[in-house]
Amino acid sequence: MKFIVVTGGVLSGIGKGVATASIGRLMCEGKRVVTLKCDGYLNVDPGTMNPLEHGEVFVLHDGAEVDMDFGHYERFLGVQCKADWSITSGKIFTSITARERKGDFLGQTIQIYPHLPNEIKRWWFSVAEREAADVVLIEIGGTVGDIENSWFIEAARQLRKDVGPKNVAYVHLTYVPFLDSVGEQKTKPAQRDISLLREKGIIPDVILCRSKHPLVVKCREKIAMFGDVSSKQVLSCHDVSSIYELPLVLAREGLPSLLNEQLAISGTLDLATWETLVTRLRDPQKMITIAVCGKYTALHDSYASISEAFTHAGAKLGCGVRLKWIDAEAFEEGRLDTNSVFEEVQGVLVPGGFGSRGVEGKIRVIQHCRMTGLPFLGICYGLQLAVVEFARNVCGLMSSHTTEVDSSTPHPVITMLESQNGLTNKGATMRLGAYTAELLQGSIVQQLYDRNSATERHRHRFEVNPAYHGVLHEKGMIFSGLNSDGRLVEYIELKDHPFFVATQAHPELSSRLEFPNPLFIGLLRAALCSKTNEHKSDENEKNAANFEHGDLLLEQQF
Repeated sequence: MKFIVVTGGVLSGIGKGVATASIGRLMCEGKRVVTLKCDGYLNVDPGTMNPLEHGEVFVLHDGAEVDMDFGHYERFLGVQCKADWSITSGKIFTSITARERKGDFLGQTIQIYPHLPNEIKRWWFSVAEREAADVVLIEIGGTVGDIENSWFIEAARQLRKDVGPKNVAYVHLTYVPFLDSVGEQKTKPAQRDISLLREKGIIPDVILCRSKHPLVVKCREKIAMFGDVSSKQVLSCHDVSSIYELPLVLAREGLPSLLNEQLAISGTLDLATWETLVTRLRDPQKMITIAVCGKYTALHDSYASISEAFTHAGAKLGCGVRLKWIDAEAFEEGRLDTNSVFEEVQGVLVPGGFGSRGVEGKIRVIQHCRMTGLPFLGICYGLQLAVVEFARNVCGLMSSHTTEVDSSTPHPVITMLESQNGLTNKGATMRLGAYTAELLQGSIVQQLYDRNSATERHRHRFEVNPAYHGVLHEKGMIFSGLNSDGRLVEYIELKDHPFFVATQAHPELSSRLEFPNPLFIGLLRAALCSKTNEHKSDENEKNAANFEHGDLLLEQQF
């Protein structure tokens, strides 16, 4: 069993997660690779954290809420990560105190050192053995020198002694800024960063240098000298047009051979299909613009998986996707007008979210899409608000709302799931993880998935109120996907519209470069068609506003 530990320094946000995922992609041929992420915060998981503070909360198949870097792991390696692959200081402290209460430490005084590093290593070995891993990738969050990740760094230092020097490789990602004022790269931050890592007892086997431009020879040699490594161990990790290019860059830099040498392993590497897809991303034949209307748009990482899902679908269809980020509150406050904002847009996505902020703005956007024929995809809260808009403006239930926002609404078309009533804890209590929906034969969704059921990941507390299923159906809303007992609406769509689809799930979480999610492909296809047939927008508006009822799909369903 081999271990690769990835650390980072100078500053956060330089791409450790993508670097770790890229390393995994280069090592995964014929091997069982397990990816562990160590985060220093005391939260048990990021499930209760605001996306503006920590980025997207990624939901695993088994329902765990984890750091957004797990999205990179799954997309690059094609693995299905698990809950215990995510390790936080909160989990480690909780585990130690629980064991202390049980008397596992036989009266010892429990201290940060040695007990925290020991508990961390116990967790690492336990997962590795349970998963029968060939290679265990361990990413340590934050930067070297942070107090909250110091116990993870110490555990990593001890690892080489525990398992032997040929079974561990240390990879460190540092930062080399380019100063426009002098026109050159500067290595001093990297030098001090590597020196600090060495003070912690870790000498890196590979140094990845994140920089704006490819690392010049002079800088490579200087970092090697001050880091006490050979220049071949210092690799350029420069900016690329797409994160999916990074494995190709690192392969050309010689990373696979360095790791194989350090770990005394061998293996083949086939990146031909990956490189073909990356070439499509680099040179798209067409460009379209999709608007993403949400409440966390100030930090694009809040919707990282959505961005990547559009990239995957674009590569499949041979088109580039330009995302236009729109703050839903701007519509509420009158700072934006839907007609002008969407003039150059070929499709709209309304993503998930929580709370009342920006809700009425999202509803206005959804109404605009429904009335004008602009292709629309709603995700989670996007489905719920599409139902609210339809109930108000098509069904005539003008005071309709979700009880999440208005608990006294006379028409609660969106209400809390029965399983959520009475819960007091917020963390890990939503309807989380993968659930299967039965798809309506002949519906848009069924045709996109090309099967009669679809399994996607979820993260929600509210649902379409079953008491209103009848009136919504009567007025033309198609429930194209329901859960097994027929109560929970998983997919909706509208007829006489180029593409108006929404799902209670989070389909962006299952999308991969090689296997794009069908709903994103559907939206982009409709957007491409919209772009080439913009002169038909007036006809679409007329058709979308005059729903015909009693069609075959609705008869099949009810």
